[in-house]
Amino acid sequence: MEWNRGASLTLEHRERFRAAGVDAERLDALDWRQAEGDWPSWWSDLGNALYVAPGARLPDALVSHLLTFPFRDALVAVGGPMDHLTSLLLGGDGATVFIDEACVLTAGEIYCGAGSQVVLHGPLLATRCAVVDARNGGSVVVDGDQLWAANVYVATDDMHRLEDLVTGERLNPFGASIRIRRHVWLCRDAVVTGHVEIGEGACVGMRSIVRGQKVPAHTVVAGTPARIVRENVTWDYTDRP
Repeated sequence: MEWNRGASLTLEHRERFRAAGVDAERLDALDWRQAEGDWPSWWSDLGNALYVAPGARLPDALVSHLLTFPFRDALVAVGGPMDHLTSLLLGGDGATVFIDEACVLTAGEIYCGAGSQVVLHGPLLATRCAVVDARNGGSVVVDGDQLWAANVYVATDDMHRLEDLVTGERLNPFGASIRIRRHVWLCRDAVVTGHVEIGEGACVGMRSIVRGQKVPAHTVVAGTPARIVRENVTWDYTDRP
């Protein structure tokens, strides 16, 4: 779906994107305008806004699903064509989603719950079936220059409560924050969940789980749970000897 482009990004919405973790340079780099289309009346009445940059698109079916259930004060920005995105769902009031230009999530899924944030800076290439899930007031902030192999799963929470049978204490993450720095390679079937920070230039090995961990910059981590297996590394998109 392509839209007519209306009013410019408001100062209030710009500040909200910045608070969610969007780089000021990315907000200034594109001409963000509110999308105007055949929206249900509740969309604007409840204070929701979708901003699009020139050439931004979402699949028609995805937009239809997005508008199935009313919510309020959602703020979404789409910076480029997202024709191959499978799902974009907002799970409640106050969700914030920023998808930069040069983000490719083939058959990917994005979920943002109430009061939560998903920020994806480009370029980001997820080869197939990436899932990005923020809920319970949590956040996922991804810097640019990302390579994600198939079936990467990035989620703040486990979606169900796990508690100690005696004390009733919650044991699994709730409303966690995930930050993935620049130039990170997530290999096939990698899982990133809970409170996590992955440093610049790091690589997460195939079928590894990074859960509640800080991964240092320029390391390779692998295993379940992930452990450092190599330090002082870098990686390149080109596959050369």
